[in-house]
Amino acid sequence: MTWQLHWLEASGDLRPWRAAITAEVEIARKAIADVLPVPPLDILVERLPGATIPETGTLGRAHRASLFALTLDPDNPNFARALRDGGLRRTVAHEAHHCLRMAGPGYGWTLGEALVSEGLAGQFVSRVFGTPPEPWECAVTDAVLKANLPDHATLVGNGHDHRAWFFGFGGRYPRWLGYTLGYRIVGNWLRAEPSLGGDAWVNVAAHEVLRSEHFP
Repeated sequence: MTWQLHWLEASGDLRPWRAAITAEVEIARKAIADVLPVPPLDILVERLPGATIPETGTLGRAHRASLFALTLDPDNPNFARALRDGGLRRTVAHEAHHCLRMAGPGYGWTLGEALVSEGLAGQFVSRVFGTPPEPWECAVTDAVLKANLPDHATLVGNGHDHRAWFFGFGGRYPRWLGYTLGYRIVGNWLRAEPSLGGDAWVNVAAHEVLRSEHFP
């Protein structure tokens, strides 16, 4: 495997699930390899109760172009379903896409760049596996999206509150607003550019996607 799994188990044993986790990672790697060249990656895998998305028992985070982490909580009642229904492999593909983008234009520092990076990763997963949007990618209605659309200055300015836009911290925005908005913007861009090759899914410049006609 060109992807190396590193098991961090000081906070909890993952041996009963190692084979299933490894299999899901390999499924994701092969699915991505059918679309894009797959670089070597290191993947940190840890068990950390209470530190995952409650709805899945899993959490992913990309650190740099060659490294991402998976946090898992087998005690979460939804974790078994994430292994069974492909939720974990989709998380792996999402984070691997972030790594690929980090190796190119980068994840980005502005709200607009973050929306594009998250939307690209989410749409990539949907395309690779033929799956509908994840709960965080369809979390709010069209009316809520339109009521919370960022203006140009907010999109391009430095210092956006990522946790507020994407996780709802502070209560100003609905939970997962940023994921849903990014998924929709990128989806509209893809429909306007149906002949795009796989490389564009990773390396497109954020400003190309953030044109006004692509907003909901």
